Amino acid sequence: MRIGHGYDAHRLAPGIPLVLGGVAIQHDYGLLGHSDADVLAHAIIDSLLGAAALGDIGTYFPSSNPHYSGISSMELLARVRDILAQSGWKAANVDATIVAERPRLSPYVGHMCEAIAHSLGLELGQVNVKAKTTDGLGFVGAGEGIEAHAVAIVEPATPKDAASGRQPHPYGHQLDR
Repeated sequence: MRIGHGYDAHRLAPGIPLVLGGVAIQHDYGLLGHSDADVLAHAIIDSLLGAAALGDIGTYFPSSNPHYSGISSMELLARVRDILAQSGWKAANVDATIVAERPRLSPYVGHMCEAIAHSLGLELGQVNVKAKTTDGLGFVGAGEGIEAHAVAIVEPATPKDAASGRQPHPYGHQLDR
């Protein structure tokens, strides 16, 4: 078993869809980024790749590559599942925290867990997401951005895991371009 940590932050801007954990969130602001800027998915990707000692999100999905412009981060997360399998690993557990002053995220957390679990081929009980505020402190507290932290455990994959492949993401149609 190996453990990895991931972190990501993006600036908020008006007129952009807000997507966290693969779920479209009702809000007047969204996150700026090359893909859909899903900070939660990006932090999880970095935690998984870090646990397997496989680099980071930029190693596989660089912002300099126009192919990833606007792509759903749930698609990237599913690709990381495949990258892990090709390297002999599989996700065993993900625990993540979103830090945002607004909007209120608790109504969406269950859907985020479902989307993440589905993309990684995990049971719902293997994924946990929490939402916190900074009580007005820093760039997050000022409403300028959102950040996320994630910790993941990977374990050796079995031949059956590698052969299972990935399934289509139930929420992926929301932002796929």
